[in-house]
Amino acid sequence: MSLKDKVVVVTGASGGVGRAVVRQLGAEGAKVALIARGEAGLAGAAVDVGAEGGTGKTFAADVSDYDQVRQAAQRAEAELGPIDVWINIAFTTVFAPFLEITPEEYERETKVTYLGYVWGTRVALELMKPRDKGVIVQAGSALAYRSIPLQSAYCGAKHAIVGFTESVRTELLAEDSGVKITVVQLPALNTPQFDWGLNRMRRHAQPVPPIYQPEVAADALVYAAEHPERKEYWVGGMTAATILGQRAVPALLDRYLARTGVKSQLTGDKAPTGISNLWEPADEDKDYGAHGGFDRRSRGRSLQLWMSQHRRLVSLAGLGLAAVAGFGLRRR
Repeated sequence: MSLKDKVVVVTGASGGVGRAVVRQLGAEGAKVALIARGEAGLAGAAVDVGAEGGTGKTFAADVSDYDQVRQAAQRAEAELGPIDVWINIAFTTVFAPFLEITPEEYERETKVTYLGYVWGTRVALELMKPRDKGVIVQAGSALAYRSIPLQSAYCGAKHAIVGFTESVRTELLAEDSGVKITVVQLPALNTPQFDWGLNRMRRHAQPVPPIYQPEVAADALVYAAEHPERKEYWVGGMTAATILGQRAVPALLDRYLARTGVKSQLTGDKAPTGISNLWEPADEDKDYGAHGGFDRRSRGRSLQLWMSQHRRLVSLAGLGLAAVAGFGLRRR
């Protein structure tokens, strides 16, 4: 499906992966409804969409509040037209051991990162099902299958999104609905998350290497919106290795992460103070953009993503290599 002139809703559109996604949607010629809390980030995102050739409209909303999400969607349809695609990306993060996160903070992160997807999906389905068409894309994570220390709330939410989406998908299939839903499991990404996430550690948080640029995630999410037939996409070799490793040797990964999981998420720099987007947007007055502070260490491409997008070609190449190898063995 071409996204030119299609109406696409993106939650978390003001920064990070969401910001990279809306830029790419603008280049595709889409009409993009930008949902987030931060006014400065939303304004910058709208400019980006227009600069790339699309149409961007901003709709400030907290995704943890169903009524705000529904009202934003209604305004988007009134201004842009019927929604064709809904991409859930918005989330927040707390970096801390479980017992150092207050119950209120844990509940808040769960509402944003899990219920934000539930409410976005619900609103999208309420609008799409009567038309019997539309696409919903969930931005997931390798941590949806393999949890790590210091991010219990985030990992729990990402696990829950997988279970929730599978249930909704089976209901749509049972109804023979024309609405499609898919998940894109993402790797560690260089986004402002590590600058504005609530951090109770003494050192600055970082993505667990290898780190990818947010444009890699954007490419995958936009591709999934255009090709929603598959239930799930994996982005990055480490994502595939993590998911497969969890299936094969989960106890071994427990012990490995117990030794390395905390250290691998922290830099040698002191943690920033006074910045957190848990309760209020960090980009209310400052536009953080798509990238975090790890540009020099981040990859701009993913071979695994290319292989995922070209599975038929990869399969044919594999069969060809197997045939050549078999011919060589027979000659011997």
